[in-house]
Amino acid sequence: MTSTSPDPTVTVPLPLREQADVRDRWLTQRLLDVLPPLMDRTGIDLWVVLGREYNEDPVLATLLPATWLSARRRTVLLFHRSDDGVTAAAVSRYPVGQFLPAWAADDEPGLTPAESQWAAVRRFVDQAAPRTIGVDVSDTFAHADGLSATEHRLLMAALGPHADRVVSAEALAVGWLETRLPEEIAAMHAMNRLVHQVIDEAWSPAVLAVGETTALDVAWWIRQRFADLGVDGWFQPTVDLQRAGSPLTDEQGTVLPGVPYDAVIEPGDLVHCDVGLSTLGLMTDTQRNGYVLRPGETAAPAGLVEALRVGNRMQDLTTAPLRPGRTGDEVLRAARTAAAAEGIDGDVYSHPVGVHGHGAGPAIGMWDQQDGVPGAGAAEVHEDTVWALELCVRVPVAEWGGQLVRMALEQGIALTASGVEYLDARQTELVLIPGA
Repeated sequence: MTSTSPDPTVTVPLPLREQADVRDRWLTQRLLDVLPPLMDRTGIDLWVVLGREYNEDPVLATLLPATWLSARRRTVLLFHRSDDGVTAAAVSRYPVGQFLPAWAADDEPGLTPAESQWAAVRRFVDQAAPRTIGVDVSDTFAHADGLSATEHRLLMAALGPHADRVVSAEALAVGWLETRLPEEIAAMHAMNRLVHQVIDEAWSPAVLAVGETTALDVAWWIRQRFADLGVDGWFQPTVDLQRAGSPLTDEQGTVLPGVPYDAVIEPGDLVHCDVGLSTLGLMTDTQRNGYVLRPGETAAPAGLVEALRVGNRMQDLTTAPLRPGRTGDEVLRAARTAAAAEGIDGDVYSHPVGVHGHGAGPAIGMWDQQDGVPGAGAAEVHEDTVWALELCVRVPVAEWGGQLVRMALEQGIALTASGVEYLDARQTELVLIPGA
């Protein structure tokens, strides 16, 4: 696949009916274009994804029609790879969108509906005669560990002599969740653009009254604004402050509370937010920084401007080794080694983002695991994936008496055959917030 540049015809938010049309169209294309090569790459001939209503496999939601907000009773989806492509069948009491119906409740007179359903699964497997059967069990990724203990037990019993062909579908499930169509990447450009616009609005005088509005007020305004626009937040937005005289750590390096979340925003504050938007079955994860101008100021202090520049440099050092075939830990190690060579004090904790905010795929550090992430850090990077490029740097600011400032940045990026591209645009200048 190849990347797509931002498409001005892809807009968000969309009305729910239009969202459903888009999502169902994407699903059709993904089943045709994404799934077959993933099954080949992972060596799985038959993928079984199932769940019961209100206890769905996380993968199942990405395979259901957009109008299905949950599984119906027990929903079993079967994907068989053959020379002709992938046959997608549903063993379900109700028709499942475009999936081939593979069961009717009266197929097996004398059996209970549950017995008849499992018998239909067995017939499909008998006919497919797969060499490997992938199921969603994983020690590493919760996203790929959605097969419950009960469903696993019943499935293995239904498979009979085929049960010894069952393998973990972890790599396939992760690949399915992390791989994005060009059209999805275009939509995520638009989603990131909307997030940036909402943040700019939140920090405007129409919302933020310096000396009156608290950081918590702004956080709740952002969440309400998303709801009013018809999109969701996948986590509670946070807005936090740093200011001169309120250091992040004491002389021994112990982390201090700093400025409380419910503090009133004052001139001279460095304002930071962390915001996640959800729509079209996709998510974003974004952090931005702004500065509240003091009376007479027309620009932020040079030390804060430098801190952002160092943060941008840390982004460059992280995206440089982000290449297909490398593991998350290898990217982390390369970024931190390069940063140390330049005297940059920072941490990297970037992650895939897409269907889930903290998405399936390689972890490039965690805030408390800077030497590598067991399990997820060993996963390989692939093309056509979207990431939250998340990191921070710590820089002393002369204008604040040498006080250390933590400049935290998070920006959506896409990794395609063309390399890394920023979704909408990364922050290279502090947002200037008019003072009182």
